[in-house]
Amino acid sequence: MAASESNLDTIAAISTPPGRGGIGIVRLSGPQAAQIAVDLVRLRPPLEPGRARLADVLDESAAIDSGRIDEALVTFFAAPHSYTGDDLVEISAHGSPVVLELLLRRALEAGARLAEPGEFTQRAFLGGRLDLTQAEAVRDLIEAQTLTQARQAAGQLGGALSRRVQPVKNLLVELIALLEAGIDFAEDDVDVTTQAEIAHRIDELTPPLTALAASFTRGRIVHDGLTLAIVGRPNAGKSSLFNALVERDRAIVTATPGTTRDTVSERISLDGIPLELVDTAGLRGSLGEKLEEAEQLGIVRSREALADAALVLVVLDQTQPLNDEERDLLVSLAGRPALAVLNKCDLVSAHTSPPQCGSLPTVTTSALTGEGIPALRDRILTLATGGAASEPGMLTSLRHHQSITTALAALADAAHANATAIPHEMILIDLYRALWALDSLTGQTTPDDILNLIFATFCIGK
Repeated sequence: MAASESNLDTIAAISTPPGRGGIGIVRLSGPQAAQIAVDLVRLRPPLEPGRARLADVLDESAAIDSGRIDEALVTFFAAPHSYTGDDLVEISAHGSPVVLELLLRRALEAGARLAEPGEFTQRAFLGGRLDLTQAEAVRDLIEAQTLTQARQAAGQLGGALSRRVQPVKNLLVELIALLEAGIDFAEDDVDVTTQAEIAHRIDELTPPLTALAASFTRGRIVHDGLTLAIVGRPNAGKSSLFNALVERDRAIVTATPGTTRDTVSERISLDGIPLELVDTAGLRGSLGEKLEEAEQLGIVRSREALADAALVLVVLDQTQPLNDEERDLLVSLAGRPALAVLNKCDLVSAHTSPPQCGSLPTVTTSALTGEGIPALRDRILTLATGGAASEPGMLTSLRHHQSITTALAALADAAHANATAIPHEMILIDLYRALWALDSLTGQTTPDDILNLIFATFCIGK
């Protein structure tokens, strides 16, 4: 649907997930929403804005007195005081797919058309009810898998990101207006803004945008999560460590080396950050060992998981000296986000020298007793976030981050042009580029194709 399309038509969709449930909702939005709703059900009291009304869902093939197949609650929200800004009706019935599909089919026969993915929220955006970051937060809230993700999305839906951007935009618009006025009235003895004043104003704009760009470090992983691969030699305690982090016996653990023949994955939440843990088969075989085909395939998948993971835990058995393969693995992980986990600390004496792990940070654990597991969780969290703290209005998507970095680059160009005494007309080009970048964040200047791509990722009915 083009963003400029008129809202003269009425759209309809089932707004609850597919399948059976305690309740299901059919939603209509548009100028005919109320009239179509009246035709769909037999209302007891008449519709009234902001009021829920009991109604009967009738089977058209049966007599009017005996043809009731369900009760429904019909709520009417009159324009402009609705989610979309248009007349909007929600019909809440029992969550039978048969009843909901009957209501939707009748709505389409009465003149509505089937809503496209995200079209209700897109109408809310086009009608000025939400800005684009708030509209995107609707999708993020629906898709949240952790409470932290839900809080982040709810804050953005409430305008947290917009509130961080708006003061910068206001200052930027003031500077643009000042330079425009100086150019327009230069011949009328109006003082042109000094070079020092322009530099000062640009310097005011940069710190809040820099801080906002830095929030992407944590915001991205809160939104998307990360994959963490647990690798090491057979019988180093990888699966036991995996189970300790998952907090249940998800992977099979035995004393026999090579028990894990394939990767095993499980999703957990670590301080609200979604992590997919991948337990891998023990890495060996590069030193001339003859292995069964199943174990060879498991090792291949382990190396693929190691290559794809954002974070890596190298599990080392403290009761055994490092072998050449482990040394090569530690060297290969230099520069990557990785931790060396010195496991089985319960089996070594206090005088035992720990393995030398090169540049990798280390943490000592016992997967059997649980010693060091809380510290390991903290180190994983620090490794994942880079130490960045959670804050309101964080950037959570690459599109957001690109808008802010584009604005910062444009301001840097404007500062350089001002420092080299470039005419104000040229400085304005850079300032307008920064303004357009901030506008694209909230949606004022976002092209239709980007809008359509964003809303196409929504579910139908929202």
